[in-house]
Amino acid sequence: MVKLKEILEWGGPLKEKASLAVSALALIISFFHLAPVSFDPAWAAVLLCGIPIILEAFIGLITEFDIKADVLVSIALIASIVTGEIFAAGEIAFIMQLGAFLEEFTVKKAREGIEKLVHLTPRTARRLEGSKETIIPAAEVLKGDLLRVLPGETVPADGVIKSGRTSVNQAVMTGESLPADKGPGDEVSSGTVNQFGSFDMEASRVGEDSSIQRMIRLVQSADAGKAKIVGIADRWATWIVAAAMISAVLTWFFTGEPMRAVTILVVFCPCALVLATPAAIMAAIGNATKHGFLVREGDALERLSAVSKLTFDKTGTLTYGTPKVVAAVSFMKEYGGEKIFALAAGAEARSEHPLGKAVLRSFKEEKKEDIMSAEEFEMIPGRGVKSVVMGKEILAGNRELLWENGIELDGQHRGKAESYLQQGCTVIYLSVDRNPAGFLALSDTLREEAGEVIKQITEIGAAPVLLTGDHKSAAMHIAGQLGIMEVHAECLPEDKLSWINTCEGDQNRVCMIGDGINDAPALKRAFIGIAMGGIGSDIAVEAADIALVSDEIKEIPHLLSLSKKMMRTIHYNLGFSMLLNFAAIILAVTGVLNPVVGALVHNAGSLAVIINSAFLLKWSVK
Repeated sequence: MVKLKEILEWGGPLKEKASLAVSALALIISFFHLAPVSFDPAWAAVLLCGIPIILEAFIGLITEFDIKADVLVSIALIASIVTGEIFAAGEIAFIMQLGAFLEEFTVKKAREGIEKLVHLTPRTARRLEGSKETIIPAAEVLKGDLLRVLPGETVPADGVIKSGRTSVNQAVMTGESLPADKGPGDEVSSGTVNQFGSFDMEASRVGEDSSIQRMIRLVQSADAGKAKIVGIADRWATWIVAAAMISAVLTWFFTGEPMRAVTILVVFCPCALVLATPAAIMAAIGNATKHGFLVREGDALERLSAVSKLTFDKTGTLTYGTPKVVAAVSFMKEYGGEKIFALAAGAEARSEHPLGKAVLRSFKEEKKEDIMSAEEFEMIPGRGVKSVVMGKEILAGNRELLWENGIELDGQHRGKAESYLQQGCTVIYLSVDRNPAGFLALSDTLREEAGEVIKQITEIGAAPVLLTGDHKSAAMHIAGQLGIMEVHAECLPEDKLSWINTCEGDQNRVCMIGDGINDAPALKRAFIGIAMGGIGSDIAVEAADIALVSDEIKEIPHLLSLSKKMMRTIHYNLGFSMLLNFAAIILAVTGVLNPVVGALVHNAGSLAVIINSAFLLKWSVK
């Protein structure tokens, strides 16, 4: 059996394409008698397409007693050959292999996500032993080691900062694009990136226990609980085979005409039944492609049609993922909000921090005026910046920066800032010449179409859920604006995975929509995963079943509706093909059909299924 399987797999997709091309040409030559040869050219289709079907059916029956559609097809093939109907046998084999190829064409996609995650694993670490610094392989880091991490380096293990201040890009874990300020006592995770200041840390979780290794294992194992949809033709194959064999035997017994029994086996061959699903799927995939979707799994749309919850990550999915200044508040009578904004932009003009760049970008977009130049500039890792603008000393950063420089905020000042913090904003405080001057509030901005998308999804019948690594206040603020009732915030990758497992354990089918590396395990584990292909990470795209290449989330309701329309088309196809088969059987039992006419009848059914499926190519929601 092993040798047979090796023979069947030899040549791969290239062999399948070549076999289909040669078989199609042979059938055309046979049908129109184009070549003066002593044998029927349709034998080429029988050998190239039919033999693999018979062998696969034989292997399935012997090794697993697995009765699928290919068993009935094999019976029809052999019956046609025995009666000398070589063309009928060839076209049956060709159509069945074409259906299988259409289905496999969308399923066989290379998966590189695991490899890319492995590449995120730090290679080296700087171990401190007294005053000596040694570069060692990251795999050799031990729990309790004192490590130094310089700007731009990847954190080699999970641990706690002992000295130094910095900002760490934690997107790999939380999905948030803004770095988190860190100082002594704060925890850092392996795989995250140190951006500005250097720091010393004590390793607490190393090797296989580290965060990045846990992430890799999550992605590797996430597929285990995802059930693959079994083809409808295969689910019904056992009953079809039994019905066909019983009908053929009874007909032969009562009529004494073996040709009628053979005709029954031919017309019972489920060509249209097998084509019903892949033909509709291919047409729906073509439609989805026009709307900016790359469908990576053959049964992805079939699964999408069954979801009851559409789960969204926040940053980069419902929002643009880029912070913007939404308010400039002044504490000083002599300065208005615009002056505070201008001073902050001048102070941040030379900053490399993402928040500083966001202030600069927002100022250029809104004010359309020149930025005041900074005469002096100093970046303070984990705190903010210190500049001299227009002869005034400007401090711009977090509350700790002001406190460490002896600048106190009174209750009124803190109250104004707190109202923005509760909305999920990030606040940059400013002081002018050591006096509290005001603050800027920055927030990620909602996509313009997000509200309408959530409304349409709800109308279609799926419940929207917000599942994010962001702070609870920011998540609740966004959910409130969009009308999302179910919110889960501050989720690490394993938290998202756990929620999906629990949800699907309660018989809910979950569609996860995300864009970040931290979403990869959830995208892969969910019943169906959709990744933002334009701004999303490569790893997220590789883990998903569908990629939204255009990043236009307004297309998601169309995809959801398309999946449901596709399933209705498949059911219509199945009903028609079964009705046609039973009608043909009655005609075969009464002797009206012979094997050749029977083959033409069920091929006409296959053509009708393909035409009906083709309407999906241009379908759109009214």
